[in-house]
Amino acid sequence: VRLVPATGDEQSQELLRRLRIAWPHSSPSLDDTVAALARALAQSPYAAAGERGPGVAALPPGALAEVDLRSFVQQQCLEGYDPNLGVLLVTEEKLRCLAELQQAVLQCAVSNPVPGSPFPPGGSCCHVVHVVSCDEEFQQQQMDLLWRILDPGAHTALQKLLVCGPVKVTKPLSPIGADEYFQLRKRQMHEASVMKYGELAQDEAWTEVIDVLTAAAIRFEMLSTAHRSQIVLDLEDGSISTKGTKSGAFVMYNCARLATLFDAYQRAVERGTYPPLPPPSELNFSCLREEGEWLLLFNYLLPFPEVLQQAAELPPPSKGIRITVSTEAVCKFLIQLSMDFSSYYNRVHILGEPFPHLFEQMFARLQLLAAVRDTFHSALATLHLPPLTQI
Repeated sequence: VRLVPATGDEQSQELLRRLRIAWPHSSPSLDDTVAALARALAQSPYAAAGERGPGVAALPPGALAEVDLRSFVQQQCLEGYDPNLGVLLVTEEKLRCLAELQQAVLQCAVSNPVPGSPFPPGGSCCHVVHVVSCDEEFQQQQMDLLWRILDPGAHTALQKLLVCGPVKVTKPLSPIGADEYFQLRKRQMHEASVMKYGELAQDEAWTEVIDVLTAAAIRFEMLSTAHRSQIVLDLEDGSISTKGTKSGAFVMYNCARLATLFDAYQRAVERGTYPPLPPPSELNFSCLREEGEWLLLFNYLLPFPEVLQQAAELPPPSKGIRITVSTEAVCKFLIQLSMDFSSYYNRVHILGEPFPHLFEQMFARLQLLAAVRDTFHSALATLHLPPLTQI
């Protein structure tokens, strides 16, 4: 799935980069794509341009043509579109937006379609998901239909809209934009890290850590709420913490604890303190008798594939245009996993004394936590967050 922007200004692109969101970029051939769309517009039976008949008002300045969207929806028997859609005035700016969408699709080649896909093997395909606010849904439906009219290809038939609720701020002193919001959260995360880790958090090596923690905090803040619901942001300085058990920073911290554990074990193996971890087939998992160990297995490791399937699976192609995703399910899963892992890790000593009669239990626990670590990494990857290796 390629998420494509409604607008592609440079400021938005820079913010997305800092949030670690991979986004398609325009290529030098954008003008050629715009020209091709303009030619398709001139030939479309749903468009009226050029000379206007007697008594018909001229097109406004900057308008290339007007397109009858309602007739297209009716003739194509499309469902789910706003009944108020009528005639759209097409400008070069709108064609440029469509050209960016076209190029995004070209960057999304799929060589091995999933079973049941409507695309032939070896073909190039993608689902186009327009992520829009509830205030912009009408305008994006217009762009959706205009794209279908000017490029009636397979990919335009697979357009969907992911409509997001409004984002409100408690006690706002002044309007705040996305860039200011990011900078505020980054400053708060830096201050919280300094408070917890002292002068260590001032080191240059912490720059990358702070950036990742900031991206995690923002993503969990935005994605922990169902996408169609309103989000209320608390921008007070105390609203971001490295300790809060409901935050993305808490998840990243526990992910880093696992990395630190396995780094410590590997260093001990290299020193000859512990033997290497045997393959799972040689381990005695009956040594796992702690309630927390079975909790990790049955509440997280086993149901994780089902959580992913329910949260991220796109519906098959249909006449409806809206889709629903459950990012909040992944966020909730990660937060609860972090809480139960943290409780277990604080209570149970994993790397014990280097006595042979203790290795059996240590190996079983390490293998269990290796699976927990992989689950962390996979779940974070669905949110496009890199796992931290240390804090």
